[in-house]
Amino acid sequence: MDKDVYKQNRNRFMDKIEDNSIVILFAGNAPKKTGDELYQFTPNRNFYYLTGIQEENHIVVLTKFKGKVSEKLFLKELDLAKEMWTGKTLRDYEGKEISGIEDSVYMNEFYPYVNKLIQGTEKVNLYLDLDRESIEEADSNGISFAGKIKNKYPQLVVKNLINKITELRMIKSKEEIAEMQKAIDITISGVESLMRNSKAGMKEYQLEAYFNFECRTRGVKDFAFRTIAATGKNATTLHYVDNDSELKDGDLILFDLGAQWNCYNGDITRTFPVNGKFTERQKAVYEAVLRVNKAVIEKIKPGVVYKELNTWSRDLIAEECIKLGIIKEKQEVSKYYWHSIGHNLGLDTHDVEPQGRDFVFEEGMVFTVEPGIYIGEESIGVRIEDDVLVTQNGCEVLTKNMIKEVKEIEEFMN
Repeated sequence: MDKDVYKQNRNRFMDKIEDNSIVILFAGNAPKKTGDELYQFTPNRNFYYLTGIQEENHIVVLTKFKGKVSEKLFLKELDLAKEMWTGKTLRDYEGKEISGIEDSVYMNEFYPYVNKLIQGTEKVNLYLDLDRESIEEADSNGISFAGKIKNKYPQLVVKNLINKITELRMIKSKEEIAEMQKAIDITISGVESLMRNSKAGMKEYQLEAYFNFECRTRGVKDFAFRTIAATGKNATTLHYVDNDSELKDGDLILFDLGAQWNCYNGDITRTFPVNGKFTERQKAVYEAVLRVNKAVIEKIKPGVVYKELNTWSRDLIAEECIKLGIIKEKQEVSKYYWHSIGHNLGLDTHDVEPQGRDFVFEEGMVFTVEPGIYIGEESIGVRIEDDVLVTQNGCEVLTKNMIKEVKEIEEFMN
């Protein structure tokens, strides 16, 4: 995306930050995998949202003092000998071109600059990305830095920036939507390749390879998440990722997957018969899930409360389960459906949301709609997931080019 997008993101973000504040965000770095091998690097999404930089070990510092905002980008030091092994890293002029931050320098200036900002002050707010999933999770760069700098400068008031940036990231710009549509379109091509090449006797990972190949040939460097390729009873495990079972004639296979494009994600689930033909029972379960999928999409528009939509959709699934004869009372639905109806989508697959998922749909949000019914005793698991953009009066299905009708699937596969 153009650097003006990141400039606008920073301007809108700093409007939410009170005076007498410093914001520091770290790009992050790839953790060690084993021996001398590292995991693939992916940037801290909040750092990327404000800079557009995808390379590791850089820092951005934003300040607001007496109403004046300043920006400074710190790039890792040049190591020409190391570049002979690992390749060229960003130069200061390249950092400016990508981020639009004019004051772009190297890392040896970082600590003197931070000291200069804080020295002599009575009280300063320091905003960092302090978000974490659980107490057992390893400390992020932001959390480690918070502990270190607070000991050096007791006058700092350390604050978490996540709530302020969440409000911005939930509403996608037209440029972000274009990136997501690219990821979604590639994902669709990959799913079509799966449907073309499915046959009994393959391993789940062998069929999955067709998706990977399609994405890679279209320039995808990373995926939204680990692909779920679940045939038969495996599809009744929500996040099954072993992907090593054999595809059997007469079974369904569920694929939950997504390409990533410039850090933005697609997320699609499709369930189809291995041999290209639904049995009557499979068709009944599939069409029950499809009716809920369509009804929820029809319901989404600005002003709808997420929690109310989730409760309503769960009730629809319960009604379908009663019709299928697998439950008698609606409260039994958790035996066959136990997740929410969807999630925000963007720079993260499960994108930022307020604590407790307490939000109302607004124009510009991108949300997944993914009802499912999972009948373990029948080895039938069906989920159908689409990505929708909330518009002024309803929503637009970004995955509309991915077929999902029984007739369409059977005709395409045969």
